[in-house]
Amino acid sequence: MPHDDSATPEISLDPATEDQPDGGSAHASAELALGTAGVSKRTADAAESRRASRLWWDADADDYQAEHGEFLGTSDFVWCPERVREADARLLGDVAGERVLEVGAGSAPCSRWLAAQGAHPVALDISAGMLRHARRGAADSGIEVPLVQASADALPFAADSFDLACSAFGGVPFVADVGAVFREVARVVRPGGRWVFAVTHPMRWIFPDDPGPGGLTVAQSYFDRTPYVEIDGDGRATYVEHHRTLGDYVRELNAAGLRLLDVVEPEWPAGATHTWGQWSSLRGKLFPGTSIFCCELA
Repeated sequence: MPHDDSATPEISLDPATEDQPDGGSAHASAELALGTAGVSKRTADAAESRRASRLWWDADADDYQAEHGEFLGTSDFVWCPERVREADARLLGDVAGERVLEVGAGSAPCSRWLAAQGAHPVALDISAGMLRHARRGAADSGIEVPLVQASADALPFAADSFDLACSAFGGVPFVADVGAVFREVARVVRPGGRWVFAVTHPMRWIFPDDPGPGGLTVAQSYFDRTPYVEIDGDGRATYVEHHRTLGDYVRELNAAGLRLLDVVEPEWPAGATHTWGQWSSLRGKLFPGTSIFCCELA
């Protein structure tokens, strides 16, 4: 899941007090390692976005896994903080025997689950740090899957290499041109194949990144597509996350030749009291936190 501070107003910040209502930071180690000094209200191109993502996820990989590894499991496919599991939802359909590309796989629990169902997955991630945890997960589970380090907008595969592609909060929000991701997926997935991806619900962009009452008041425009950019003391991006509206996603999917079948907006599960970043029962009962786009290659 992303370090999702996308609704932060245009201010400089002290990274040591970011993210947590109690003044702590869930990402202090990465921010310290990268020299994060504040937030810049500016654009970030493809090259800068790729570089920032590699640096960020390499620096944050250990803390991310320590915080979320138990929730994600070693060989499980959890789509989102609302605990939608592929074992129940079957958004990818019958995966047995299918060649599946996971984009932004992180430590690759989803790919290992797919392999256990008889699929032939490939787990792709831009971060060597996250793939290091994927290798550790393979050793712990005994389920090996091929690992590839690459960016979601430049897939190193031949045309029609896969039957399906998926992404559970991986890759899509961190590239400058989401259309490039969709065109690459459309290139490497065979005609009739499915592409399913989960991202933070676009309406979350307008609220502060706070799971408590402070996260219930609109802070910025839904139509402001300026990315969220953290910078170091020299102004170089250390973290970049891009915002798209629901309409932006639909238009780019259509332009890439992908037919939208469904948009799943999971409700907060009854009785769940967990918090994941800015996801919480308080906010989850009022408005969606996740969008899962289910598409098919025409």
